[in-house]
Amino acid sequence: MTTNTFPALSLVPKADGPQTAKDFKSDQEVRWCPGCGDYAILSAVQSFLPDLGVARENIVFVSGIGCSSRFPYYLDTFGLHSIHGRAPAIATGLASSRPDLSVWVITGDGDALSIGGNHLIHALRRNVNLKILLFNNRIYGLTKGQYSPTSEQGKITKSTPEGSLDYSFNPVSLALGAEATFVARTIDSDRKHLTEVLTAAAAHEGTALIEIYQNCNIFNDGAWDPLKDSDTRDDAMMRLVHGQPIRFGKDMQFGVTRAADGHIEVVEVSSAGEGAIIRHDAHAKDPGLAFALSRLANPRTLQNTPIGVFRDVQRPSYDRLLREQVASVTEKKGKGDLQSLLNGNDTWNVS
Repeated sequence: MTTNTFPALSLVPKADGPQTAKDFKSDQEVRWCPGCGDYAILSAVQSFLPDLGVARENIVFVSGIGCSSRFPYYLDTFGLHSIHGRAPAIATGLASSRPDLSVWVITGDGDALSIGGNHLIHALRRNVNLKILLFNNRIYGLTKGQYSPTSEQGKITKSTPEGSLDYSFNPVSLALGAEATFVARTIDSDRKHLTEVLTAAAAHEGTALIEIYQNCNIFNDGAWDPLKDSDTRDDAMMRLVHGQPIRFGKDMQFGVTRAADGHIEVVEVSSAGEGAIIRHDAHAKDPGLAFALSRLANPRTLQNTPIGVFRDVQRPSYDRLLREQVASVTEKKGKGDLQSLLNGNDTWNVS
């Protein structure tokens, strides 16, 4: 059987024949609140998976706890509904031991960034060959409306009736700070963009983190409206395209340039001049520009919010390095013996 053309899936067997979105729909009733953004993401993923050319039995979705974590039930692939915040750890073990699988993690802003924060940053640091879809609705939806690690300061919720005092996490900044090799952001309602980002992530060898702005219409409705409303989105949101000048606005009147003090800032192109506008470089070895771009958005108004691929660089994945190390040791010393290891010098009897 031949292997897939996606670099990250080079060891994953291809499907025997063509597949459709219907092949990836399970027989389970989809049970989210009517109007939830999760429906749009699920539909996009089901339509995207056939493009991978991978058999369903070679795809695994691992989730933690939260509304988004129902995802594996609705896909006709293998799936694990694991424990709160630990999906990256479980997926790490799976991806490291089974190179013949395409491993995906489904998580939310509460699941990934609160109890699961440590597991997330270490998966990113290690560069395990798995894809993490982080649904960000800035609220705890499953437990009915408490503030989350991405809720903006002053957010009034059931657990912060006088307004949140916390300074919120920026998932993209966090991932870039952990030296993630692929970091992107997209929106649940923009299917074309979401699919493009999923495709880029699937091709990447190593950990890919995709933050997906997702609307919770019951407990935090309209959280991303400035980026979705046709009257405001073009002036609020910048689309990052590798190699292209970073410009946005209804008339492309805004651009990103570097100020005299070295920081980047949003300016009017007519004032700064087209030559001053920075070109986006997602493949830059230094994540400095990507990190600076992740800090441009105003967390309250969402003005100057970048979406797209912030960083996409090559570094050997953890699981590939692990396989090479095991093969090297085996060649030099032969296969190990588990019982001898268990009964080695570092054991003792307790009487």
